Amino acid sequence: MGRFSGWKSYSNHPFYLLLYLEWILLAIAVFATFAPSPDAIHFSPPPRPQGWEILPPHPPMPPSRPGNPSRFIPGILASIGSLGLMGLRLPQVHHPWIYQALYTTLGFGLSGLAVAFGGRGATFFSALLLVVVIRGCLMFPWRGRVMVALVAYISFLGMLMGTVLKRVGFFHYLSRKVEQPADLMEFLSPRSQGFVLHLTVNSALLFGWVLVLVLLLVGALLSEKKSRQDLKEAHRELRQYALLVENQAALQERNRIAREIHDSVGHYLTAQSIQLENTTVFLAEDPPKAQGYLKEAQRLGKEALKDVRHSVSALRTDPLKGKTFEAALMELLQEVKQTTGIRIECKFKVRSALSKKCSTALYRVVQEALTNVARHSEATRVQVYLMEASGMVCLRLQDNGQGFERNLNSTGFGLRGMQDRIQAIGGRFEIKSASGKGCQVEADIPIN
Repeated sequence: MGRFSGWKSYSNHPFYLLLYLEWILLAIAVFATFAPSPDAIHFSPPPRPQGWEILPPHPPMPPSRPGNPSRFIPGILASIGSLGLMGLRLPQVHHPWIYQALYTTLGFGLSGLAVAFGGRGATFFSALLLVVVIRGCLMFPWRGRVMVALVAYISFLGMLMGTVLKRVGFFHYLSRKVEQPADLMEFLSPRSQGFVLHLTVNSALLFGWVLVLVLLLVGALLSEKKSRQDLKEAHRELRQYALLVENQAALQERNRIAREIHDSVGHYLTAQSIQLENTTVFLAEDPPKAQGYLKEAQRLGKEALKDVRHSVSALRTDPLKGKTFEAALMELLQEVKQTTGIRIECKFKVRSALSKKCSTALYRVVQEALTNVARHSEATRVQVYLMEASGMVCLRLQDNGQGFERNLNSTGFGLRGMQDRIQAIGGRFEIKSASGKGCQVEADIPIN
């Protein structure tokens, strides 16, 4: 198998099955080269009927001898061999069309040269033409294939008509009642001559049908190969897309976990840090009050640790903890108010039942916004409005803090996490802020 496949490295033929078919046709042409031609068969003239008028004879034809003296065997084999070697290197589709045209013209030329070396008795022209047509179908689109097939068919008809005319040209001897050694056709009856002409027409039709079959066969093979290539390319793109989706899903999951930890644990740690600062302030002046702040810091630390455990074990912490959204939100606002001392005003006007995704997203946004207020804004009052309008839940959270320049503070993970949460469920998120004018968080989420 290794020795047999070695020659494939020297060939760029797209279909080795067709290459084998070309070799079979070339082998048929070689065998036909050594077959005896009709000219090698000698026929004696029949007895001259009584009463025929003897006309002056034409110059006598040379007697037929075995073989065909006009046949040049080395030239035929060289032409067929050159045509066969050409099939190992076909012009590629991306090459200029002039290369393909010259290649096809050379194929027709070698076929005609082999017939010229074979003389009048050459019978292998059709096999060589089929080889050229097969190669043309592999190089050209449909229009070019049809043109190559037409040239091959016209060439075949030309050779066929030339042969018939040479044969039929001897019929005038019979009409003139000339005794002359002649071709086989001269000794056939008119009915037999008609039968020969009928076979000639059938040969032309048969070769035409063979050309059509070759066009359809090669076209089907090329279409099937293109379908395979398209399927392979689609499979490759699908694998790349699957890898991209997998990486994107992993990235989204990491971001989700990071948001969960940031929103839950970060909130508790921020509140704990504030309680510890209060403990430090009142530790010397009012130890009982400092003790209360310290206990609250301990409680917040335990809550943060509980959320971390839940995040690690289940990769998702339910911030509502089984409560309704309104109850969980009020508890959160009360906790922030007690922890930070910031006055919080809340108006809740939502009558529809919110989905879990919507409730979780709103809760996390409020939680993160209040955490940012406690960390950075130095605000003393926060207004939280939740209302329902036109199938949307509208959140407005505004503080009276120092604010910030929105274009200079757009890379914070908390701000980006809030925006991602709202956009993930088809909502709209916006932050309005300016230095010295506080900050306003707006979020609109579809109820369903």
